[in-house]
Amino acid sequence: MMYDYLIVGAGFFGSIFAYEAHKRGKKVLVIDKRDHIAGNMYTENIDGINVHKYGAHIFHTSNKVVWEYLNQFTEFNQYINSPVANYKGEIYNLPFNMNTFNKLWGVVTPSEAKAKIEEQRKEHYKENPKNLEEQAINLVGIDVYEKLIKGYTEKQWGKRATELPSFIIRRLPVRFTYDNNYFNDRYQGIPIGGYTKIFEKLLDGIEVKLKTNYFDNRSYFDGIANKVLYTGPIDEFYNFEFGILEYRSLDFETQTLEIDNYQGNAVVNYTEREVLYTRIIEHKHFEFLDTKKTVITKEYPATWTPGKEPYYPVNDERNNQVANQYLEKAKSETKYLFGGRLAEYKYYDMHAVVASALSMVKRELKDE
Repeated sequence: MMYDYLIVGAGFFGSIFAYEAHKRGKKVLVIDKRDHIAGNMYTENIDGINVHKYGAHIFHTSNKVVWEYLNQFTEFNQYINSPVANYKGEIYNLPFNMNTFNKLWGVVTPSEAKAKIEEQRKEHYKENPKNLEEQAINLVGIDVYEKLIKGYTEKQWGKRATELPSFIIRRLPVRFTYDNNYFNDRYQGIPIGGYTKIFEKLLDGIEVKLKTNYFDNRSYFDGIANKVLYTGPIDEFYNFEFGILEYRSLDFETQTLEIDNYQGNAVVNYTEREVLYTRIIEHKHFEFLDTKKTVITKEYPATWTPGKEPYYPVNDERNNQVANQYLEKAKSETKYLFGGRLAEYKYYDMHAVVASALSMVKRELKDE
């Protein structure tokens, strides 16, 4: 049986393209090596709570086209992301705002907060910051850095802040308002009933094969489709010809607790180095659920090794040079299309993945 498109990966990019191709009468096969659709956005219902299996996913965008596109498939609630940071039992609002500065220093007005930050910046300022620590202190001063950036960042990257390049944080979001909304985007929320329902609608009527690894029988899969949309790691596609691309990974520890409320917030970051996880997610608070139980997930940053799930590309100079060689080679392909965070070696917010997939639809399918 011949297909117009074989799509490798049932995440956002692949599923949107599959939906649009199918809608235009194309014969499509979607394969995924996991045992479920939805990629890292997969939500699993546990005791009536939609658990974000691969970490917190909070949809936000200012792109009206993207927002209206997704609203075909789901209804979003009014969840506003307002995480807090726990530093040795002290609670601070994120992103850094007037509530944070009031808790740190007792300041009340924006001018007082700005003066305090400027005082600390001047005291420790480095003309040409050589590492992340110096850059961060240049931006926000020593107190914010020590309590809210240093430990969290070191856990996230698995290195000391003094060993990390300064370009990682060219800027830090600092707000001089009493506003705890993490995102500035116009549209924000969580799909009512979880993310998986979106993918069920996107892939409705499309042939999907799970627990199916493209590389286990690549010649067969290439032979049954006119074109292949590949959304997996681009270095693996080219058999690591130019080298292995590096990632950071995550480990998750999920528990069901026999209490109705564990931490009072969906996301709590733990910013001290001695606490090994970076954050705890309490999933019920994403959807304002009234349940007698709760489900929490601790996120542990992990060293990535081949075979482990890749989450965050390490976009340093070496990896970007290697990635660019793969991406240049991919441009010359005629049978193969590439899209998504792994195929492009790029950190993507969800709304950007949707926009990129729709852009490929427009180029490839030409509104057929």
